[in-house]
Amino acid sequence: MSTSPTYILDANVFIEAARRYYAFDLVPGFWQSLEANAKSGKISSIDRIKTELERGQDDLAEWATHDFDHAFQSTDSDDIVSSYRDIMNWVSTQSQFSESAKAQFANSADGWLIAIARVKGYTLVTHEQLAPSESAKVKIPNVCQAFDVPYVDTFEMLRSLGVRFN
Repeated sequence: MSTSPTYILDANVFIEAARRYYAFDLVPGFWQSLEANAKSGKISSIDRIKTELERGQDDLAEWATHDFDHAFQSTDSDDIVSSYRDIMNWVSTQSQFSESAKAQFANSADGWLIAIARVKGYTLVTHEQLAPSESAKVKIPNVCQAFDVPYVDTFEMLRSLGVRFN
């Protein structure tokens, strides 16, 4: 029997779920499953994602602060900073991304998320798709692919964890 990987979640996993298909009032089981899987160490996110979510000042921000707070890992360690530096160096050399896309990536949590996944051997969960040869945005899957970091979407993660909503 294979064990499922440990997952690290991108902000868009939380935001899309809250605003669309797993709204707090419609599917509370989704949020409860995130909390339970975080408590058992199967999923987490990072401090910089929490900061992004808290800017929303909504139900999601409230949930992140009160119910999921324990699941946001610090990115403040030498190995993660070193990995982040490698990622940013790689991004800066890629001609497929515009300078504004590179700057936007540098100012987001995405590089940090990939760095921690790379260092700790996590599978990154995101809704982003691999970008074509030229892109207006540096996409997480492109960087993950360059650094051999596995990535999946929310639904693959839920299936792997055996989550079921009744």
